[in-house]
Amino acid sequence: MSGSPGDKEPGIPLENGREETSGSTCTGDNSNQDSAVCTGSSEIKSRAVVKYSAAPPPTSYALLQEKTDLKLPPANWLRENPQLGSAGTTILGSSSKCKPFSSFGMAYDFIDCIGDDVDVVSDSENIKKLLKIPYSKSHVSMAVHRVGRTLLLDELDIQELFMRSSQTGDWTWLKEFYQRLIDQKWQRKKKSKEHWYQKAILSKFLYYSINGSSAAEPVPNNLNEGEEENGADEFSSSWPTTFTSTPPEAEESDAPKEESVSMDSKFALGQVTSVQNVQEQNLLTLFDEGENSQGLKNDFVRNIMWTFEDIHMLVGSNMPIFGGGRYPAVSLKLRDNNKPINILTGIDYWLDNLMCNVPELVMCFHVNGIVQKYEMIKTEDIPHLENSTFSTRVVKDIAQNILSFLKSNCTKEGHTYWLFKASGSDIVKLYDLTTLCEEAEEEKCQNPFTLPVAVLLYKVASNLMLKARQNRKHYGTIRTLLLNCIKLLDQERHPQIIASAHYILSELFQLDEPLEEDGEELLRAGGSEDSYSDEDREEEEEDLIEDSDESYTNCCNPQDDSKAVAVICSVGELSVPEKYKSTHQIRPSCAFPVSQDKEERCRLVLSYVLKGLKAVDGSIKKESDLPAADPNIPIPLQYEDRSAKGACAAEKGISLLPERAGTVQADQKHPTRSGMIPGSWQHRMKMHLFLKASKAYYVLSDAAMNLLKYGRALRYIKLSLQCYDAYCSVSGTLHPQVLQFHSQCLSLCGDIQLMLAQNASNRAAYLEEYSYQTKDDQEILHSLHRESSCQAFSMATDLAMDPEYQLFVSSKCYEAAYELLVSEALKDQASDQLAQVRKRLGNIRNEMGVYYMNQAAAMQTENEVKKSVSTAEQEMWKKSFAFFEKGMKDFEAITDRTNTALLLCNTGRLMRICAQAHCAISADQCRGEFSPEEALYYNKAIDYYLRAMKSLASRDNHPAVWDSVNWELSTTYFTLATLLQDYAPLSRKAQEQIEREVTEAMMKSLKYCDLQTESARQPLYQYRAATIHHRLASMYHSCFRNQVGDEHLRKQHRSLAELHYSKAVSLFHSLKDAPCELLRTLLERVAFAEFTMAGQSSSVAKLKSLTGALEIMTDTRYAFQLIHKELEEEPVELNEPEHPESPKSSDVATGPPSGLNLEEVMTLIGVFEPSFSFLLLQIIKLMTTTKRKPSKKDEELLKTFKNVYSKLLRAEKSTPLLSRIKLYTELLQQLTTQTGSDDAGSNSGQ
Repeated sequence: MSGSPGDKEPGIPLENGREETSGSTCTGDNSNQDSAVCTGSSEIKSRAVVKYSAAPPPTSYALLQEKTDLKLPPANWLRENPQLGSAGTTILGSSSKCKPFSSFGMAYDFIDCIGDDVDVVSDSENIKKLLKIPYSKSHVSMAVHRVGRTLLLDELDIQELFMRSSQTGDWTWLKEFYQRLIDQKWQRKKKSKEHWYQKAILSKFLYYSINGSSAAEPVPNNLNEGEEENGADEFSSSWPTTFTSTPPEAEESDAPKEESVSMDSKFALGQVTSVQNVQEQNLLTLFDEGENSQGLKNDFVRNIMWTFEDIHMLVGSNMPIFGGGRYPAVSLKLRDNNKPINILTGIDYWLDNLMCNVPELVMCFHVNGIVQKYEMIKTEDIPHLENSTFSTRVVKDIAQNILSFLKSNCTKEGHTYWLFKASGSDIVKLYDLTTLCEEAEEEKCQNPFTLPVAVLLYKVASNLMLKARQNRKHYGTIRTLLLNCIKLLDQERHPQIIASAHYILSELFQLDEPLEEDGEELLRAGGSEDSYSDEDREEEEEDLIEDSDESYTNCCNPQDDSKAVAVICSVGELSVPEKYKSTHQIRPSCAFPVSQDKEERCRLVLSYVLKGLKAVDGSIKKESDLPAADPNIPIPLQYEDRSAKGACAAEKGISLLPERAGTVQADQKHPTRSGMIPGSWQHRMKMHLFLKASKAYYVLSDAAMNLLKYGRALRYIKLSLQCYDAYCSVSGTLHPQVLQFHSQCLSLCGDIQLMLAQNASNRAAYLEEYSYQTKDDQEILHSLHRESSCQAFSMATDLAMDPEYQLFVSSKCYEAAYELLVSEALKDQASDQLAQVRKRLGNIRNEMGVYYMNQAAAMQTENEVKKSVSTAEQEMWKKSFAFFEKGMKDFEAITDRTNTALLLCNTGRLMRICAQAHCAISADQCRGEFSPEEALYYNKAIDYYLRAMKSLASRDNHPAVWDSVNWELSTTYFTLATLLQDYAPLSRKAQEQIEREVTEAMMKSLKYCDLQTESARQPLYQYRAATIHHRLASMYHSCFRNQVGDEHLRKQHRSLAELHYSKAVSLFHSLKDAPCELLRTLLERVAFAEFTMAGQSSSVAKLKSLTGALEIMTDTRYAFQLIHKELEEEPVELNEPEHPESPKSSDVATGPPSGLNLEEVMTLIGVFEPSFSFLLLQIIKLMTTTKRKPSKKDEELLKTFKNVYSKLLRAEKSTPLLSRIKLYTELLQQLTTQTGSDDAGSNSGQ
């Protein structure tokens, strides 16, 4: 029979988790129902569900006639019959000899049940033998293996084993141990002739029962004897040869196609984290080492899930089942009428029927092979038969005690335990053969169970891994299973299993997902109920067993129990209810190690990947063809200063990057560089390991990037891309999701190069981080270099010293990532990622535009004397403008209005730099008229700013960007108006036209001065608005003075000057940090009033104008108070005044000056004193010469004016500045008090 359920013909395979619902393949209508067997007042719960049956539906048995001679064979004897299964093709009947690995065959077929759901997997004969231990004197020898909470039981035929040892020399240590401690005079015992005679007539009886219509044909006696002997030899158990690894080529060619497909699809785990939805397409080909050729097949006619009380067992049975009688299923038994049924036979028959859920037993009695009679017995009546009465409760207690004993002591997964009871002895001992083998210093392969156990551990882990995507609580169990699997195997003999196990271990760690709190708890508590095995906890296990309530080893002290793990001193103890309790508990080591540190998780993954790569590399034959390399010698990461080479050479080297990124090779037919054959397990495994390493290094790079460790991040992304390069070298085609992951790598590489360019000051530290290498990194690189030179992406991952080159590399990385995402393979898949890469492309193009813009601005600063724009500057403008244009297209493609507005704003800034460059500065630092080129570029800048405002639509969409664009637009209008006003192009335009343009630009700048919104820029807006009003007032003041003829126009200029002076004073007054500007504006306003007075002829009108001017002068008291306060608080340094026409200032002043300008204060005082003196003198003159009799109030005012004027004249010019300002403040205060103009003065500007 085949090793997998799907291949068992002519049987009917059943799904693992499905109960049988009809009688077509097993025992009839009762096959899926519980059967309860009652003994007195107590009830035993038994339930049997057929998981698989290779037998046809039961047919009625033939009732043999009395006196039928069973010694004569029927005509169909020993012919294969599906009704009898293996019981018919051998002469052993239903008690077929157990094969040494029968439980493994079942475990492989029903892998879902192993580790968690089932307590025991075994042949039904072994189960019966264990449950009959207290009643039987015969020997018991079984191998026990633990997988999770499941125990696998197999007969360990000591006689056959030692016969093999005599021939091959294997297991000599066990033979010596057995002879020394158990049976010093061991010799092979042969079965009697009577034994084979009984087996032969049972076989003939069964064939008669299915062929009752055929006449029995006599056969010569000598033929019978020969057949019997042949049958005996045939069924003498043949121990498998020592397990060794079969070459992969042989495995693939020998294995049946159907089986290889089913095995691969069931147990192979080829899922890559980043390629989850194509898991079935990427499955690894699993090994079939020893499975098909070494007897590890499920040869049972039926596999049954038997629940006996609370014990769940997967049982294999070959018992023939017939139809007939009152029940759809019966079992046939043959008994010698001269020998009464004993208790052992009764238990045997009862357990057979319980396991197969057969409700009735048909007993055929014979005397010397001559049929006498039939008797029908119900299954529940078997325990009450005469001479074979037994308690079903006791059998239940025996089963529970044996299971508890084994579970408590067989604690180490992967170890082979030996349960042994000598013939005639009451003592049952349990030995750990794995430990004894290690003490004997024999190789692992000398234990024939090593490989089957390792394969089973791997398969259970693989099966759990397929479920673990939905439930991470299995991760701890998977890890434990795989570590134990690896510990059992030798890398040289079984590299494929070891590489596969390490790959699955690496897949356990979620590299790119944050662990959720509930998920974390599941992981910490993960692991099957009883599963525990870890090399670091072996001492703990021993301590736990020693400290348990029931100490099996201390119940007696025979001389030979020092080597035994545990001992049952008397089989009678097994009948005592709950005599043995399982003390084996969940251990913390089975919990999955959860680490919040992403780097630690990645390092674990890389360590598993490295071990997997070593296993693969060790299995590749062509070692001598490879260049020698020492994995302990670091492979240098290239460092090169590219600043001297220029961008041209760099561009030539990196231009191939997009092509390299998207390479999709044809299917490979020739061996790889290391000698791997495409399609071999080594080839497939390396592909997965390379990709996993690339993923781990990517996550490490991303984590380093978040920690601002850009040198380390570049080193990791270099390693990630080197792994990807090696992957491309061995991969025939690149899956779309692999390409998508690669675009992420290139995008991250672009991010890192951009950050390195922006943080040039820390270059030494980054270089140190970049040059460091761990030993694991070196060894992984060594493995990569076996397949590839790993230089395809070196240009993108080298650490350069030139920021321009780094920006260039960054942009090329983004371009390569973008081209991948818009390629045929990915164009319909990665829309989110495409938007992110497009955004990064826009950002890097903005960065490069800003870089070249700043270069152009630096060139302007260096050239103090300029007559024309240099070619180098123009090249910088062109590059900057081209990158801004491309960036805008990128952001517009993803409808990112905010970033589009920012790039438009930067382009406006570039236009302003172009305008400043066209400002001609002569050798004597004097600039000429405002040129048309300047006007052109300033207007272009305004257009770009207006487009930016339009892109944003409203301030609500992005207040910060809106405010920035608004400020820049206001500044540009203000700069244009100021330059037009200060350096008027009178050679090209009329004065009136210039005044109109200045007014228009100033008013537009004022329009964008946001005075209401509270923000950091609000004081700047107020200062600018005040400056605009001051400049406009000055302009109208000048027009009023110079205008001749048109009286209407003069009145209009006069009223506009008054209006703007008033607003300017009000805004400067509210600022409180611009006293000089306030003082200057007030003095200009006084001068304006004085000029107005000069044109008046009436004394009354003059007096009124002078009084108004004096009221304005009294308002300067507030400005002098602010100046006095600043002089007192800190010493003022003599600062050079900054003028807009200074060629070093890129734009005109946009805010109040920081600190007090002492020289400007002195200049303003120089204007203030004569103006103040003149006003007082003129008022005194007019008041004294008036013809109208002065009132008392006028006399007091005149007296005050004279007093103030007197003090002002007597003031020493050499008096310190602080004292002089204090005097002015006091004189102005005196005037304010006397005239009552304090309120009027403060409100005059409102």
